[in-house]
Amino acid sequence: MAWIQPLDPCHNVLVSCLVAILPVAVIFWALVVRKLKGYQASLLATAAALLIAVIVYRMPPGLALLSAANGALYGLFPICWIVFTAVFLFNTTIRSGQFEVIRGFMAGITADRRIQALLIAFSFGSFLEGTAGFGAPVAITAAMLTALGFQPLYAAGLCLIANTAPVAFGSIGIPVTVAAQVTGLPELAISQIIGRTLPFLSALLPFYLVILMAGFKKAREVAPAALVSGLSFALIQFLSANYLGPSLPDVLAGIGSILSLLILLRFWKPRNVWRFPGETADIRPTKQGPVDIPATGGEPATQPTNGDEPQTGRDREAPGRLLWAFSPFLLLTLLIVTWGLAPVKEWLTAHGTLQFAFPGLHNAIADRNGPVAHIFKFNYFSAAGTAIMVAAILSLTISGLSAKQGLEVLGATLRQLRFTILSIAVVLAFAYLMNDSGITPTIARSLADTGVLFPFFAPVLGWLGVFITGSDTSSNALFGKLQSATASSIGVDPIVTVGANVSGGVIGKMISPQSIAVAAAAGKLVGRESDLFRFTVKHSLILLFLICCMVLAQAYLFKWIIPIYKI
Repeated sequence: MAWIQPLDPCHNVLVSCLVAILPVAVIFWALVVRKLKGYQASLLATAAALLIAVIVYRMPPGLALLSAANGALYGLFPICWIVFTAVFLFNTTIRSGQFEVIRGFMAGITADRRIQALLIAFSFGSFLEGTAGFGAPVAITAAMLTALGFQPLYAAGLCLIANTAPVAFGSIGIPVTVAAQVTGLPELAISQIIGRTLPFLSALLPFYLVILMAGFKKAREVAPAALVSGLSFALIQFLSANYLGPSLPDVLAGIGSILSLLILLRFWKPRNVWRFPGETADIRPTKQGPVDIPATGGEPATQPTNGDEPQTGRDREAPGRLLWAFSPFLLLTLLIVTWGLAPVKEWLTAHGTLQFAFPGLHNAIADRNGPVAHIFKFNYFSAAGTAIMVAAILSLTISGLSAKQGLEVLGATLRQLRFTILSIAVVLAFAYLMNDSGITPTIARSLADTGVLFPFFAPVLGWLGVFITGSDTSSNALFGKLQSATASSIGVDPIVTVGANVSGGVIGKMISPQSIAVAAAAGKLVGRESDLFRFTVKHSLILLFLICCMVLAQAYLFKWIIPIYKI
């Protein structure tokens, strides 16, 4: 007989909610107050969740341990598989010298760190999110910025914040597809309401990023670049989300933003070239990475250029050499898009999937909808990480590296990510245990009891879901039905709150322990996850409040923004 999740184990909604929040509070305390390493904070939070699940929720200890094991296994595959292959591919470009060519080309386009961040963290990261998702964009862009000479903390932090704009439509629109599946609402309608919310954030985000880097005064110097980058992205995101659906907004908006910014830079340059405090005019990456400079204090280094910047990189590199240098990322893009095509995905899944019911856990837990299935799907052919690994292997031949050198890079990457892999596995163990025990549903139910104010709190639910699970897709699967049912019960169009779950979730991505672990690994900050968390958490809360206000206005004041649809 299945064990039934209790939603109010303390027989008092407020007390049950306060108890349920404790494991989440432990993570904040461990990272912000105690400044522990990521895997240490995750282990403490998992231990707290385990105690509450067994003692307060009366979950059988065996089920609790099996739930955590199931989550850890999911963390290893597909999440760690994607992160490992993405970092491996990037490390091959460092070993082969391809990234040095890319670095020279980027310096030729602009030596200004502010604009480099817009091109790589915002635009290129958005494109990667639309194709790969699941941590690969942050892993690749943070590593790129660090190798370009960015301070590691800034590189990782900026990439996490920049990644908020595209998450809702990541992995060819999977988060929206899942939201539609669990709620029964039209996929296009959900895409449309998100496409009428997030473009406002997308338009502001580039300027917001530059302010974080250089302050408001220095941000004004590159206002044209920030406006072109953000507005082009927002416009394309709006049009594609509203008229094409959820599959292509990130891909098209990312490409459009890059092209728009490159065109602008042919006719306009910032008056001063901005660099980090203490940075020389020609900083080069080393095997250990650039020296990390504290995030506060010091004046940014600027160089008057009279509108002109050094063109050495662009002039020096021939088109063929540039094609060689960018070939790993071109292969990555081609293979990820190919892997995402329905016929290809279906064939790969059919010929390379091992699927089984998790022993002792499958249908052993019941929520309000009945027994909960726990099926582990080992889709080793169709997984995005496999596409990235194929791209990396093919890139070895193109780059000129031998098989021996490739194996050396592979081993070095595994050593580099050993603590990251541990962190991600523990974080997913925590997430699964929170969900299976009823702790997360207790928090969700409490937010649903806010009545007419629920639209304001609807994004908070999505934010919390992504913070816990690390995935907007998982958050939508977890809370989508609750969002829809609660909205209908208070007379609000359910498309508003379901869209809010997706939109709020993107803000939680930047502080999710899973994302923090990925960014820390890519930015050579393993052991400094608490610094990275403190860098991003305040910005997550600021942007979350903005989304909450927008959703509340959509629900009651600007109903004309809600798309017309039929179920």
